[in-house]
Amino acid sequence: MTTTDTAVAEAVLQTQIQHFYAAQMQLLDSGKAEDWAGTFTEDGVFAANAHPEPAAGRAVIAAAARKATDEYAAAGIQRRHWLGMVNVERRGPDEVFAQCYALVIETPRGGQARLHVSTRCDDLLVRAEGRWQVKDRQVYRDDLS
Repeated sequence: MTTTDTAVAEAVLQTQIQHFYAAQMQLLDSGKAEDWAGTFTEDGVFAANAHPEPAAGRAVIAAAARKATDEYAAAGIQRRHWLGMVNVERRGPDEVFAQCYALVIETPRGGQARLHVSTRCDDLLVRAEGRWQVKDRQVYRDDLS
């Protein structure tokens, strides 16, 4: 593979991962918690320094996301996740480590948007079932680090 071929392959990979994140977070922000959880592998893990225990397994992740989504909806709060500064490191043909910053913005119905939290997200992504999926997500809130 030439240097140009390698550069093109890395650019394509970066674009794929950014598209994955955009689609994934829009699922969550639109209330499609189960579809969002479907972007994790069956044995995927979602851990955060703000949570006492990680959520392990797609079904557990889906249930936790549904509960949180319903609570925000009942409170009249629209959440938006903005992911940026994405850095992708290839680990194999079907595995990457991706690190990004994630901002969570909350807007109460009829109110002003505000930055709720700033985080760093460390993901192990694998190509499974013909698409990128999260195998392991570690979220670090800046105010708790």
